[in-house]
Amino acid sequence: MSAELVLAAVLLIGIAVLFPAIFLLTGFIGPRSGGRIKNDIYEAGVSSMVGTATQRFSVKYYLVAILFIIFDIEAVFMYPWAVSMRELGWHGFIVMLVFMLTLFEGLVYVIKKGALKWE
Repeated sequence: MSAELVLAAVLLIGIAVLFPAIFLLTGFIGPRSGGRIKNDIYEAGVSSMVGTATQRFSVKYYLVAILFIIFDIEAVFMYPWAVSMRELGWHGFIVMLVFMLTLFEGLVYVIKKGALKWE
């Protein structure tokens, strides 16, 4: 091993130990100011609501989230296909067409079932 490599490893380990130690010390030594208002939950300009953490949500929220994930993953698969379309040829085009038609069929099914209608 060369001296530069050993010096770099020691420097990296030293920094990896020094930074957390400094942050922990400032947490113990630094001033503490707080209170009910300062420690209250605050998000997006809206004060927190008082209630239970086991509040019920509509299943439609979860359904929309799952559908978003499905169609987001579709877009992730379509990008590499579009980049390498010339190498894949007609076989790759037909396979992607079947993939897109299957997802489109699922979307039509969800719309016909009325799962995306908000009342």
